[in-house]
Amino acid sequence: MRLQDKVIVVTGSTKGIGAAIAKVCAAEGAKVVVSGRSKADGECVLAQIVQAGGDARFIQCDVSNVDSVRTLIEGTVQAYGRIDGLVNNAGVFPRVSLLDVTESDYESVMEINVKGAFFCAQSALRYMIEQHCGSIVNIGSTHWRMGGPTQPVYSMSKGALHTLTQHIAQHFCRKGIRCNWVTVGWVLSDGEMDLTRSEGHNEAYLQKMLPMAMPSGRFQTGEDIAMACVYLLSDEATQVTGTDIEVTGGFKPEAIPTIDLSSLQGK
Repeated sequence: MRLQDKVIVVTGSTKGIGAAIAKVCAAEGAKVVVSGRSKADGECVLAQIVQAGGDARFIQCDVSNVDSVRTLIEGTVQAYGRIDGLVNNAGVFPRVSLLDVTESDYESVMEINVKGAFFCAQSALRYMIEQHCGSIVNIGSTHWRMGGPTQPVYSMSKGALHTLTQHIAQHFCRKGIRCNWVTVGWVLSDGEMDLTRSEGHNEAYLQKMLPMAMPSGRFQTGEDIAMACVYLLSDEATQVTGTDIEVTGGFKPEAIPTIDLSSLQGK
């Protein structure tokens, strides 16, 4: 119960990594606010948390809309009286080469991945400053430095989020607020699997990629990411800010272009 009675908001927690983070935080004693665009998916995650004995609420939110973000944070404080932690997990990761990116592609990624996280943090910080305590965890990616050949905008968005992490950590530490980053390796979430299939690959292809791409011998899970978040949100990490916890199993995306994928194509 490392998060006993802490109020934690997890954006993009209606499925995938976010849902895993919400469930694990609830299991660790937190009062969790599940949020996302899909009411049906959100209520499903909520029901699972409650059935397991957790305390949670669902607040529908589109993080690309600032009014929706403010409603999320204000609704959390109205429901629970405070906000102790925010996990900026909501994000999209389309795979499009730089030369094929449209204006719509660009705006969609930046509005959700950067603008959404920025204004979620801004809204939460206003309450955390009053409390003189709080922890913000930004979910990052191994792609933030340069990214793969089909992830130029996604990589830029994560680079911006990394900078935001450092900014908050440096300038709000004296107000009792911490901000940290979790680097996600390769999680086979529903969204990741959908993209993989859309590119003509299947699970067998991923299993053949595994020994070449993942030194640890397995892909990461949402629960792996969640446990890093639990630590950073807990009182065990009161002196931890501006840090990066890599939950990657040794995965380095820059090594992927050196692998001959021709023999794996479509398999």
